Amino acid sequence: MDFLTELRGRVDAVTSFARLDAEAASALRDDDVVGVLQAAAELVRAGQTLQALVAGVAAARSRREDGHDGLAQSRGHRNTVEMVQELSGGSKADAARQVRLGQVLLEGLPGPAAPDAEAEVPVATWHEPLDRALLDGTITAPQSDAILRGLGVPPEDGAEVWRVACEQLLREVPHRTVEELRLAAQCVRDELDPEGAEERFLARFERRAFRMWTDADGVPRASLVCDDEGGAFLRAVIDAAMRPRRGGPRFVDSAERERAAALVDDPRSNDQLAYDVMMDVLRAGAVADAEKVFGTRQPGVRVVVMKDAPVGHTEDGGHPLPAPAIEQAICTTGVREVTVDSCGNPLDVGREQRQFTPKQRIALAVRDGGCMWPGCATVASYCEAHHIDEWGAHGGRTDVGRGVLLCRFHHMNLHHRRHRITRTGAGAFMLHPPDGPPVELRSNSPRRRMWNPPPRAA
Repeated sequence: MDFLTELRGRVDAVTSFARLDAEAASALRDDDVVGVLQAAAELVRAGQTLQALVAGVAAARSRREDGHDGLAQSRGHRNTVEMVQELSGGSKADAARQVRLGQVLLEGLPGPAAPDAEAEVPVATWHEPLDRALLDGTITAPQSDAILRGLGVPPEDGAEVWRVACEQLLREVPHRTVEELRLAAQCVRDELDPEGAEERFLARFERRAFRMWTDADGVPRASLVCDDEGGAFLRAVIDAAMRPRRGGPRFVDSAERERAAALVDDPRSNDQLAYDVMMDVLRAGAVADAEKVFGTRQPGVRVVVMKDAPVGHTEDGGHPLPAPAIEQAICTTGVREVTVDSCGNPLDVGREQRQFTPKQRIALAVRDGGCMWPGCATVASYCEAHHIDEWGAHGGRTDVGRGVLLCRFHHMNLHHRRHRITRTGAGAFMLHPPDGPPVELRSNSPRRRMWNPPPRAA
């Protein structure tokens, strides 16, 4: 990749707009706003890739054994991350990511050849598909880093399987956020290496901690580090209490609607409400009346496990869980079976009522993983079930095969802006905008790749 040629092309795309300053930007037409955003994003993407590669070179010249003669140390920095952070003006996390990505990119590139020596052959690495996509500009530095960190280092003799996983995850890049890519990569890693999944789960469990202290102003403060299950449950507690504030489903009974209205009108901030909820839970303890604290929806963590799969994941968020954690959850709460066909589509349950049943909602959550609108990351419990066939006009069936999960915003947007969703048989759901070509809707489930997974590590 010729970085200078790439950067010049991206700069030319931005400068193709006649005049850009604060005043001119505010007068841009809608299409030009989108065009400038896209051109600027591509310019930043090319710059990030170049920055990461050079940061890797700087790290190679700033090794610990080089002492004060290292590149970063000779300029007064303890390490490369500190130097990159100062030069870029970004966060320490951003600088660490650039250095980490640069080191990974350099693994697959030939080193400098000695005089009169044959050119060094590049080393074939398991992450070569990611490196190539990053250098080609197909993915961004944060996207590549999310997949790399999610997959982790493959076990012995697992490089080829990890390479296949990289190729499959690359196909998910246009359809997932950076956070979703990391979670999807973690799920892939845990499925391919179930024994390591338990070790990683226990390692995170060992990091759990709660600490209280009093600051200089005499204000009591606390810090909480959660394990996987504890974090999911804590999030469920807060979500159950804050749902109306955060755009939860609006199809509720009259009593719950009144509680929701009261919460929306409450003068407390979201942070204050969350604090008061946690204090209520702590005060109530083991004898808490769930309805008084949470209304009609008691919090809990629902786990999705495919039959015979070695790992599972939480329904909301898709956080992976190893087999022992799943067995523990089953002992506590039991199971509810959802039958799906060979393509992952839950079976129909018929036109019995206008609204989808709780069991159907579970089936939709298993299949869709959350809001199906392109680019939306809203989790399943914050979504509403949309009938793709209108109930009254088209005799729409309340079948999971004819329904999709949409968050409240996109559900309303679909109806108000005259979008349509269609489906032929058991094929893909297609979104038809009023003024554009149809778009395939893709599941956000972290397990969607299980219908065509790579082989597990030996």
